[in-house]
Amino acid sequence: MDSRLDRKSKKKKRGRKVILVLLLLIFSLLGYAGFQFYSGYKMAGDDKLQEDYKFNGVKDKDGKVNVLLLGVDSRGEEKSRTDTMMLAQIDPKTNETKLVSFMRDIYVEIPGYQNYKLNTAFYLGGPELLRKTIKHNFDIDIQYFMVVDFKGFEQSVDVLAPDGIEMDVEKAMSENIGVSLQPGVQNLNGKELLGYARFRADAEGDFGRVERQQKVINALKDEVLSIGGVTKLPKMAGSIQPYIQTNMSKLDQISIAKDILLSNSSDMDKLTIPVEGSYGFGSYSGVGSVLDINFEENIQALKDFLNGKSSNQATTE
Repeated sequence: MDSRLDRKSKKKKRGRKVILVLLLLIFSLLGYAGFQFYSGYKMAGDDKLQEDYKFNGVKDKDGKVNVLLLGVDSRGEEKSRTDTMMLAQIDPKTNETKLVSFMRDIYVEIPGYQNYKLNTAFYLGGPELLRKTIKHNFDIDIQYFMVVDFKGFEQSVDVLAPDGIEMDVEKAMSENIGVSLQPGVQNLNGKELLGYARFRADAEGDFGRVERQQKVINALKDEVLSIGGVTKLPKMAGSIQPYIQTNMSKLDQISIAKDILLSNSSDMDKLTIPVEGSYGFGSYSGVGSVLDINFEENIQALKDFLNGKSSNQATTE
């Protein structure tokens, strides 16, 4: 009888020890993550994105999460300009992520203003006016936004991959990107990778730039999911946080980042607006060169792509 009680007592003690060890491990991991996040955050010092944006997000009626992703260069300008305009859609039911890139030179109606290039909406009224402009012209509701300063992108890449991100550079690139790149497979640091993604001084123009931006996103996703990348996530998140403006809570940011990283497809489904064969080139006084697009065709292609329907236009790249 006593030996049976002794065995039960020993089992309880072992159980308590296991729980204690697990709790210590969890707290140690949380402490490490917190320390790494803070050390990354301190890298920015007083240098951070100063804009305070307003955004009246609207939920998608089908329960999907639409996030407007914007890259800005705030260096040396009175108002930030955006080179990168993307819509990320996460479907919580299927764990699928889709990415839509909008060309900045699309000639659109900007609510409350005259017709102009799409990225001018951001210049005039920040992400809120851009949200309204996308809704007005493409009939898409957007719930969240995230503005990332390019300097934060550079810094986070260097934290994630100190030896650089491997990219196959298609051609010599240097004009208006702040770096000089030569053709070939090579590792690019944060500044070089940003320059690669922003390059547009060739025959492909913005279309080539959008394709490279999508290529960079896939490369970064692969790096983050590597064994070495996972351990650097807290510091990477801390390093870019000062350069982000968003209407998402920290928990929402973590949840959406998780959904994107763990999405079912290794390469996210991607679409560029305007779709092939649906646009021409135009020029207007006071505006310059623009893309005149067939809105009906692009709205349908966009809806087909986001709803997973087959379409000759809504093809992934």
